[in-house]
Amino acid sequence: MNRGRGRVALIVLDGVGIGVCPDQGTYGDTGSDTLGNLARAVGGLALPNLAALGLGCARPLQGLSCTGPTAAHGVALPHSAGKDSTTGHWELCGLILEQAFPTYPHGFPADVIAEFARRSGRGVLGNVVASGTAIIEQFGPAHLASGDWIVYTSADSVFQIAAHDARVSQEDLYAACRTARTMLTGEHRVSRVIARPFTGAPGAFRRLPDRRDFSVAPTGPTLLDRLAEAGVPREGVGKVDDLFARRGIASCHVATNREAYDRIRRTFGGLDHGLVFANVVEFDQTWGHRNDVAGFYEGLRELDSALPALLEMLHPDDLMLLTADHGNDPTTPSTDHSREAAPILAVGPGVRPVALGERAFADVGATIADYFSVTVPAGQSFLRELE
Repeated sequence: MNRGRGRVALIVLDGVGIGVCPDQGTYGDTGSDTLGNLARAVGGLALPNLAALGLGCARPLQGLSCTGPTAAHGVALPHSAGKDSTTGHWELCGLILEQAFPTYPHGFPADVIAEFARRSGRGVLGNVVASGTAIIEQFGPAHLASGDWIVYTSADSVFQIAAHDARVSQEDLYAACRTARTMLTGEHRVSRVIARPFTGAPGAFRRLPDRRDFSVAPTGPTLLDRLAEAGVPREGVGKVDDLFARRGIASCHVATNREAYDRIRRTFGGLDHGLVFANVVEFDQTWGHRNDVAGFYEGLRELDSALPALLEMLHPDDLMLLTADHGNDPTTPSTDHSREAAPILAVGPGVRPVALGERAFADVGATIADYFSVTVPAGQSFLRELE
């Protein structure tokens, strides 16, 4: 593998954690183990392509052997404060946060809600911690009658705004999110404002795929900034641009994992040199947050089936890294993110299938930076171990 001569694909499997990390208890997540608990819940994982790469070598997983892995394998431990997607993606790109984004277990303060209502020109329903599907069933009829926003949050640092497409246009919803984003600064600097459009009739509401995330801008330089400065091409798949406030990358948004895999292939195939950075969202958005064990496992099987086509696109100097940004264990009572280690699988024609052991999230970005001969603020590259 000749450094910097080819392409790198960084594929983040959103919410696909691999169990214990040193400070798990601090976050109330003792026992969370997304892949391990899922494997036990389904009586063992049947994922032949992931097994061949070495997923079962990263950490033992019921059903997956560790025999002759073809990828370098290990786990990444989080060091930033927090366990949300923004924090995880930033840390993977070399930016570590010392202070977590604020969360609102009892809803947002009355003055924040009043100011948002004043600026956006509509009232507010909800303002509670809730599941996105449950809250639109609860407040959807009142929203249709009044036009008031449905505002809710979760255990993560998010200000979520839901609106029915027949009552509020998506552009007006996005404009309201931009209004909230400009408001939520200082002590109320949440990591993301999220637009949640939905449709349908009472009793049969359903969320639309046109979600938009309005993240805070990174608080320091990231891998994407360094690559931009060096003139290295960067292409995003999924909500990556949202998570970095569109700094250093543009992204093609997709609604499903299947669309993400197809877009990764097409984007990677159209690139002679540079980085493809993808977020694969449904493990978190569709199955983890809904404690859907069967759906989560089916999503892993879909990933496993997509892997051969993804691996076929790699040229001699290319590198593909699969990892995660946090956990989202569908087997626990919680429907929120979990503080967990993330798997690391590094594969390519020039990659040695070595054991990487326990690394840091930031080591992933440092390795990509090393490949392209740039530097990032944090992390230690493991590129030499792969060569």
